[in-house]
Amino acid sequence: MKKTFFLLSILFSLNTFSQELKQGEVIPEYGQTYSIASPGFKTDTTSILKVVFDVNRSFDEAEPNKLIETAARYLNMHEHAGVDPGNMQVAIVLHGKAVQDALNDDSYKKKFPEVTSNPNLPLIKALSENGVEIIICGQSATHYNVNRDNTSKDIEFALSAMTALVQLQNDNYRLIKF
Repeated sequence: MKKTFFLLSILFSLNTFSQELKQGEVIPEYGQTYSIASPGFKTDTTSILKVVFDVNRSFDEAEPNKLIETAARYLNMHEHAGVDPGNMQVAIVLHGKAVQDALNDDSYKKKFPEVTSNPNLPLIKALSENGVEIIICGQSATHYNVNRDNTSKDIEFALSAMTALVQLQNDNYRLIKF
């Protein structure tokens, strides 16, 4: 009897503390987050939040780049916390191998023959439609044969990632690098 009670109490505890991922309102298809009850560090819901994500690597070619998806998570999480989406200004700077994540479907399939399409394009489109500025390093792009003709139309090219990151930070964007 004691063993049964002990096992049931463990199962109840695990179930009580588990959290479900929550779909976002800003970009519902991407960037699920957890609700955090009563955080000690309060979210300032009145400030303008300007952030630039520095993305320089990719992972699984068959899935959206998790570092790009972080921008969707950021938007969804803060909207759930009460920040007006109009108070969030978000940019992503792609460089290194991550520039390949902006390739159009035909070019992506040539680069990665095991996939049927670029899984990043719907994410990039959703981010762009929600005001996220997506910038590609011209230096990395040239190195990886990425250009305006073979990429998503939802991105823009910069001289370099360094240039874009410095200029955005000069405009009070805060850098997030993982």
